Amino acid sequence: MAIALALPSATSGMFGLSGYAWAQSEETAVRAPREKPSPEELVSEPEAPVENLLDRPPEPLFSDALLPYAPATQGANGFPAGASEGVLYLMARLTRDTEPLTNGLVWRIYSETTNSDGKLELVAKSEGGNGEFRLDPGVYLIHTGYGYATAVNRIVMGRKVESKMVILNAGGVKLNAALDQETPLKANVKFDVYGMEFNERGERRLIVGDIPPETIVRLNADTYHIVSRYGETNSVVRADVQVLPGKLTEAMLYHDAAEITLKLVNEGGGEAIANTSWSVLSPGGDVVVEATGAFPSFVLATGDYEVIARNNGRLFRDTFEVKNGDDREVEVLASSRSDKAAPAKVN
Repeated sequence: MAIALALPSATSGMFGLSGYAWAQSEETAVRAPREKPSPEELVSEPEAPVENLLDRPPEPLFSDALLPYAPATQGANGFPAGASEGVLYLMARLTRDTEPLTNGLVWRIYSETTNSDGKLELVAKSEGGNGEFRLDPGVYLIHTGYGYATAVNRIVMGRKVESKMVILNAGGVKLNAALDQETPLKANVKFDVYGMEFNERGERRLIVGDIPPETIVRLNADTYHIVSRYGETNSVVRADVQVLPGKLTEAMLYHDAAEITLKLVNEGGGEAIANTSWSVLSPGGDVVVEATGAFPSFVLATGDYEVIARNNGRLFRDTFEVKNGDDREVEVLASSRSDKAAPAKVN
């Protein structure tokens, strides 16, 4: 298992993880030690430190916005003329330094009081960029969604114009998988994104699942547990990925696996025997995958396996090895005299 991450919007460097050992990039290559400084040498003023996004003070998540907006007609006191409602105008940014978002936003306005079912009542909804709502005086909850990044704020509305800016403190992650640096995986790969906390059952909260490669997932700035699944069996890679506010994190997860096709044949290179049931076992005897058919195919993690073929009341056992990226057929020879299996032939 390995993972490589790149932060193109935050840094021009690139870092990788192989197993549990950090690999050095060109920027972090080992250099000869510097000479010991002379006591008489003048000490230069340090350069201005680079701002760490995670060390910033908390973002103002909900603040007044100076917006070029006003209702069509106003009364003497600034209230919408002839209206008993207030006007709420909303905009959103990823961070305090980014431009306002112009699309992809979902605004939901809820009444703070619950209905007879004990749920918050959805008062209004808007999709796209900026949100504009006319609301009766009262207390409301504003839910802002941008992909899977969300923010909830509370507002007390009267009979006037309110212009608010929501800071989502969000970024994104783009997920990909590969067998090695030369072999990206574009098909038969899915990703799941989980939160870091465990519930009382010891399970993480699934935020979004079954994400195909090259998909950008918008998330609140935080650390997430990523699971990459190649095929439907045991090729699973996990990694923790940090999403920075206003930045796009690219993550490449490396699998060690290959696609194996099983065949029960009377002789090497012969026709596959139909109506065969298969079980693939780990070295410890655990069932990895089962199937029925003449040509079942699976993606299996690298390692040694035992295969059991059942056909017409007879049982055949063999072993085979899976090597990374070595997609192949494994032939199991069926003996007409004995149920003892011949060694598996790998094509």
